[in-house]
Order: sequence, then C-alpha cells, then structure tokens
Amino acid sequence: MATTSKQYKAIGEDLWKSRTDKINSELFALTYGALVVQLIQDYEDYAEVNKQLEKMGYNIGTRLIEDFLARSSLGRCSDFREVGEVVAKVGFKSFLNITPTVTHSGPPPPSSRPTSTAQQSGVPGSSFILTLDENPLAEFVELPDEALEGGLWFSNVLCGVLRGALEMVQMQVQVEFLSDVLRGDESTEIRVALLKYLEEEVPVGDD
Repeated sequence: MATTSKQYKAIGEDLWKSRTDKINSELFALTYGALVVQLIQDYEDYAEVNKQLEKMGYNIGTRLIEDFLARSSLGRCSDFREVGEVVAKVGFKSFLNITPTVTHSGPPPPSSRPTSTAQQSGVPGSSFILTLDENPLAEFVELPDEALEGGLWFSNVLCGVLRGALEMVQMQVQVEFLSDVLRGDESTEIRVALLKYLEEEVPVGDD
C-alpha cells in the first residue's frame, strides 16, 4: 500500500525526535552565515559564491543520503511526485526540523493526447516546488544592498544538497531558488526539476 502524505510527515517527525546529534539552531545559523561571509571575502563575486555554496551542498548531499536511507528505511519512490513528498516531509523534517509545502507539476504534454498525472510525474520535465515558511539558515540575516544587487542566493547550499542526494539515488535534477524572503520576495521557493533517471552503475567485474 502506498505511503500517504500524512504517514511521511509522521516518519519525518519521528526521525527528528530520535536524532541525538542535533545542533543548536542559533549556532547552526551563525556558523553558516560566517561561511557565506568568508566565501564573499574570498571570491568577491556573488555568482561564484552561489556556485561554491551549491558545490558544497552537493558534496554534503551525497553523504547525507546514506544516513537518511539507513534511518528512514524507505524504499524506492514510485514516481517523482512521491520524491517531492519524501524530500519535503521526511528529508527536511529529519535534518532541519522544518516541513516545506510541496507543489507538484508534470511535464508539458508532448501532444494533445491526454496523459494521466501518474504517468507524467515519473518522466523528465516533472518538477516540484518547495515553499519554505521558515529557513533555519537565514535566521538573523539581512542582506546588504550590494549582495542583493549581486544576485546572492544566501541559502544556495540547499540546492546542492538536494542535487547531490537525488543523484545518489539515480535522479539527475536541476535545483534552483525561485525566490527568497531575504531578497524581498513574499516567499522562499526552491524548484526541483527532473532531468533524467540515471543508469545504476555496475561495479567492475560484476555481470
């Protein structure tokens, strides 16, 4: 029987409650903020800082996924819609203690022939948007005009984490911020789009 949205939420809450290696949220936010400031000083280019944050997040995501799968005991998702539910209600909850709202969309139809939502949600072009009502990384943060004009995405590490984690489970995705309250937007939104499913690599020597 398919796991429901409410069940995923319960799994995420249980994982967060059982996590023993929690870090103080204020310390976490301040440490991340110091990292971003250091990158800005090192590169003096906000576009490059965005790239470096995404790259760092990617490396984190490729490692976090192992812990996530081991602790959650979740199997393979049936389609990309389910991926969005798991990311929002289990992934974000278990690591950051937040539950973004997830909005799904399928790929543009290739023709006028009707296609079911279930079929659409598992093919390249499918996507979901995560709306963060709160962002632990951005507590105590107010971006200066220079950073706003330079196009800094302060929490871009999250995009990298999602890309790295999903790549480890054979999904190549494009992840980007659409908006951020730190930049004066009404909401903070991250879009995750499925590009393609990756072939599982067979170790050398195995048939």
